Amino acid sequence: MKKLIALILFPFLVVSFGAKANDNFSVEIEALTLVMEKYKEDTESSVELDIEDIKPSYMALRQDECNATVEVTEKTGLEVVSTEYFDVNVCLKEIYKVIN
Repeated sequence: MKKLIALILFPFLVVSFGAKANDNFSVEIEALTLVMEKYKEDTESSVELDIEDIKPSYMALRQDECNATVEVTEKTGLEVVSTEYFDVNVCLKEIYKVIN
């Protein structure tokens, strides 16, 4: 009987602890959202007639409470076409492109 009660209550305990996971990644999520919006505007304004479909992938690395670095990699299947880096200040909502 005790095992049955434990099995019923266990999922509710796990869900309550897992619900706070996004608080830890709020800077990264906000930085990714800002860059995705900016990147979408830039790609829509430059119309290209490519046969291959280029798809971007995003990765964010948190630096502190307000800053993150976002890497945007454009790929066609397995081939990497280009990689761009952005420094994002989430508090001021500013995006700076890093020039290598």
